[in-house]
Amino acid sequence: MRHNKKFNHLSRKYAHRNAMLSNMTTSLILHKRITTTLAKAKALRIYAEPIINRAKNDTTASRREVFSQLQSKEAVTELFTNIAGRIADRPGGYTRILKLGNRLGDNAKVCFIELVDYNEAMLEAKKEGAAKKTTRRSRRSSGKKAAEAPAAEAPAAEAPAAEEKTEE
Repeated sequence: MRHNKKFNHLSRKYAHRNAMLSNMTTSLILHKRITTTLAKAKALRIYAEPIINRAKNDTTASRREVFSQLQSKEAVTELFTNIAGRIADRPGGYTRILKLGNRLGDNAKVCFIELVDYNEAMLEAKKEGAAKKTTRRSRRSSGKKAAEAPAAEAPAAEAPAAEEKTEE
């Protein structure tokens, strides 16, 4: 029975699993997006989100707690300076998993895991979507009617000329 066993061991010992998740969290913080397997991404989300949540409170104690888990000064600095400002008003859900398909070699499910506020493509799509909503036109716009009107008149003008030639 697996009562109250909430996380995936990923077929690794405790020290190996913690080192791997720490390294992946550091890479996620520094690069904002990493590619990994789906199982590792789900385990990483459980590991990384509490660490990212601690960055909201910029105190020496919280910096030391984060550094004890990440062991990277660059990642701690990036987390508390840049990322903390963007996630300050977000109540949770700092990461997003996007599935990519299966890997060719071993058919493992592969995905992106990224920080939600740092996906430039999705942020641009939201901005474009907002711009499109303000400039949306209906099907009955005047531009379409003007394009259809000359096309309708031209065949009518050519038809009598064709009839005149046949009568002569």
